[in-house]
Amino acid sequence: MRPFSSIAIPHSDILEGRLTMDVFAADLWQVFKGSAPDEYQSPEVFFRKTYLTVGMKNLLDVVKKRLDGRGGDPVIQLQTPFGGGKTHSLIALFHKAKEWKANVVVIDGTALDPRETTLWGEIERQLTGNISLLKGGTTPGKEKLIELLKKHQPLLILMDEVLEYAIKSSGIKVGSSNLASQTVAFIQELSGTISILPNSILVLTLPSSLIEHYDESGEQLFQRLQKVLGRVEKVFTPVQDEEISQVIRRRLFSYIDENSATEVINDFLDYAERERILPEGVDIADYRERFKASYPFQPEVIDVLYKRWGSFPSFQRTRGVLRILALVVHSLKDSKIPFIRLGDFDLKNDDLRRELIKHIGLEYDSIIYSDITSSDSGAKKVDRALGSSYVPFSFGTKVATAIFMCSFSGGPEKGASVGEIKLYCAEPQIPSSVIVETITKLKENLFYLSDDGLYFTNQPNLNRILLNKIEGIEETNIEVEEKNLLMASIKKDIFDVYIWPNNSKDVPDTPKLKLIVLKDKDRYKEFLDYCGDRPRVYRNIVIFLCPIESERINFERTLKRKLAWEEIEKDKKLHLTDEQRKRVKEELKKLDVKENIRNLYRIILIPSKGDIKEFDLGISTYGADINIGKEVYDRLKSEGEILEKLSYLTLKDKYLRDNDYVQTKNILDAFYKTPGEVRIINENVLKEAIREGVRQGYFGLGTLEDGEPRWKYFKAEAKPELVENEIIIKSKLCEEPEPKKISDTKIEEYIEQIRRCDDIETLNEIKEEVAQYELKPEQKKKIWDEIEKKVNDLKRKQSEYHSVYLELNIPMGKFSDLKKMIDLIQTKFKQVFVKVEISAREGSISKSEYEDKILEAIRQAGIEIKGERLE
Repeated sequence: MRPFSSIAIPHSDILEGRLTMDVFAADLWQVFKGSAPDEYQSPEVFFRKTYLTVGMKNLLDVVKKRLDGRGGDPVIQLQTPFGGGKTHSLIALFHKAKEWKANVVVIDGTALDPRETTLWGEIERQLTGNISLLKGGTTPGKEKLIELLKKHQPLLILMDEVLEYAIKSSGIKVGSSNLASQTVAFIQELSGTISILPNSILVLTLPSSLIEHYDESGEQLFQRLQKVLGRVEKVFTPVQDEEISQVIRRRLFSYIDENSATEVINDFLDYAERERILPEGVDIADYRERFKASYPFQPEVIDVLYKRWGSFPSFQRTRGVLRILALVVHSLKDSKIPFIRLGDFDLKNDDLRRELIKHIGLEYDSIIYSDITSSDSGAKKVDRALGSSYVPFSFGTKVATAIFMCSFSGGPEKGASVGEIKLYCAEPQIPSSVIVETITKLKENLFYLSDDGLYFTNQPNLNRILLNKIEGIEETNIEVEEKNLLMASIKKDIFDVYIWPNNSKDVPDTPKLKLIVLKDKDRYKEFLDYCGDRPRVYRNIVIFLCPIESERINFERTLKRKLAWEEIEKDKKLHLTDEQRKRVKEELKKLDVKENIRNLYRIILIPSKGDIKEFDLGISTYGADINIGKEVYDRLKSEGEILEKLSYLTLKDKYLRDNDYVQTKNILDAFYKTPGEVRIINENVLKEAIREGVRQGYFGLGTLEDGEPRWKYFKAEAKPELVENEIIIKSKLCEEPEPKKISDTKIEEYIEQIRRCDDIETLNEIKEEVAQYELKPEQKKKIWDEIEKKVNDLKRKQSEYHSVYLELNIPMGKFSDLKKMIDLIQTKFKQVFVKVEISAREGSISKSEYEDKILEAIRQAGIEIKGERLE
């Protein structure tokens, strides 16, 4: 294939390297003043190097029609991105209007000083040579504008950078207003005036990219101008994306041999089809036409520059692409390549490299040197490593260059696929598979090529360092960290927590809610059924938390990454830069291993009447505080598996439906011991339910005495203690019996008993029996008189004591008798104090049971402990 430079002949300024940026920076004011470079000042040169896009042709037609008085839009706004052809279009209009013998007024907001001249004053000055009719800082109004402009038709007014002028005018006071507001008002008056003058037209530009809108006040001015112009203007876009190739070709090349170009393109496409390197779904005919339009550049060269690099706010779209490609063409003018690919960009060229790195950061100058252009760079090493037959093609350098050119954009897009790089570096006489091998070797040799994809970063491959660290992490470190995470994520505020117990004896058999965290779910039965060698008693309050194995790979991968990043942070031998250390900290911050441990340990097992019941906590809520213990508790509470409050109706229905009474301690034991029973957070839940049931009269509370239920509290405040022989009793057994009638004969029998009675206790028993009857007044008087008489008689017979002190050893089971005695003493004495001394030997009690059952019962009863001795 022929070299591109013999098919597409560059303009002389490109060949000679006269490539200063101002050559590509159109300036309407300089053209108006007659001091612009020849390619803008000379109409002949300008139009020879300018590709007239569809938008530009339409614009010229509309303006010509209006100037000729044949109607059309009176006001046209050009709005394109930075460097998108606005000023170029205005210069084209300027030259054509002169050719059409029309009067032309040029306003450039960047050139005018609002302290010296107003827009209306400048228009009059250019049309008449002086300022008289439109002088002053206040907008002149439509009548004066009509008077001035009507006399100078056909008239074309070109206004560039109006927003810039308005912003500068903001600080100039005009009465109670400012010149910026007057300028906006003038634009409204001018557009209205032009619309009624048949041979006049206003063409102006406003920016469209945010970088050009300045600050908030500038944005507000922009919106006000848009609102004013929106009533009458028509927006033109001079250059469409698909026309950019033609614009570039016309500006950079004086002649292109289309037939020879087609031959080169066809040869390349034959190769591309054989190698299958064109993107899937691409139509060959369409691609051929795109290539013809962009030749000598591969279409992707312009796409990457215009769309990716052009998305940088600082990149001047068409102007920037022209500048870069002019430098590329100049650097390759003596090469033998048939067309220009991204891989052909010579990054050793200082001008080209500077043009690129000013958008991405100066640090890339040294990165390019160390990875691509220096003699000992990774790319050059790959050039040599591919073998002597491939050395002349410099595939390492070409592929690295193509990747570099695809690595950046002003948005999120970055990098390229292997397939794209094969296309961008295609060498028609070499199989494309060599590109794949080249990429593999570059990953092994380049220090700034990202491990996450085919793109460069400004940091060494921390990901590669990370992978090395991960490989060095031992399993014991993983286990230790996993256990530490569990300890940090499960607080002991609700459960007694046991993490990875080795043996069932490590979990005590006590009446407290327990959360046992197992690494192996299958071991739950061992801990549920046994406490060491003994069967476990308190089984219903043992809860298990186990991992879901499908999450383990993800957890361990994340945990290894965390440990590896921590190793990198501590490794002083790496000599990380500040930016690298920052990234390490950010990566560590992003790695929420607490969330991962929560997602791993999420299976809850609880005892049930069958075997076991299972719940899955599911995936945690993103960003939520991790407290696995509370999550387990809340889930079981929501499922009704743990109760903070117990209904007294439940107690009545469950335990008193078929029984007259039931011991409260047995109920508590059932809750704690029987799998699948009601599970309460602590015994206070049961106490409160009993309290409320007694208060409401659903059952009574009492004791079991000699095998018989005796109620003490019914429809009253009670203090259940959940101790031996304490019972709840059916309500019907706690109702006061109906008073019974008594015969006179029975009264006489009681009187006889009273007369024979020789002690107060027996007399009281007779009184209690008599109290069960409903007595007639005369019966009541007769018997109570007899009782009173007997009491007085007994008092006379007995000696009186003013105080009593007794030390008693009370047999177990006789506490009810003691209660009767104390009740009697209370009837005789105003102050009665009872001290209890408990001595327990020949046995043992666990510390937790002593504290939970003995001391807690004493505290709940309001009893003061005067002395305590424990051995």
